Amino acid sequence: MSHKLDDKSLDIIFREARTHNAWTDKPVSDETLMALYDLMKWGPTSANCSPARIVFVKSKEAKEKLATVLSEGNLKKSMQAPVTAVIGYDVEFYERLPELFPHQPEAKTWFNWSKEWAEQTAFRNGSLQGAYFMIAARSLGLDCGPMSGFDMKKADELYFAGTTVKSNFLCNLGYGDPAGLFPRSPRLPFADACKIV
Repeated sequence: MSHKLDDKSLDIIFREARTHNAWTDKPVSDETLMALYDLMKWGPTSANCSPARIVFVKSKEAKEKLATVLSEGNLKKSMQAPVTAVIGYDVEFYERLPELFPHQPEAKTWFNWSKEWAEQTAFRNGSLQGAYFMIAARSLGLDCGPMSGFDMKKADELYFAGTTVKSNFLCNLGYGDPAGLFPRSPRLPFADACKIV
């Protein structure tokens, strides 16, 4: 595991990757979405808890329902995107730990003693998985448009009713139209964001 990615690969997933707001009409196949998940699932989470749960919204009918939860600023670009992923997290992720962390049979008890602690853990690790999701998508040639700006309560009712999953954020997926890009915003330099102690 001592190899490192070349500059072209780093450009694809980080340096030249952009948040897209306009999309071509090129479709995203179900096979690509399955490959995306099969790649992102390998990213690390606490005790391999893997709380992320994803709904890929693709069909015209499903997109019309999605429109009812979106803020006005996110409506047009989400309707244009071939896919919008609703990325959620399961607050009772610990129920799967006997399967996901089998060498520690007591692992479930590390989290199920407190709803607040379990939800903090689910949100933190589900957000990590959301980042892995975007890196995986870009690695497979997709562009991403992550966003908040939606009614989380309505989204939970629409996509996760009757479950222990809560929505975290949305991410449009597809093949971005560069004409819709804004000028790239600056990032903080190392000295402003980091310390080595």
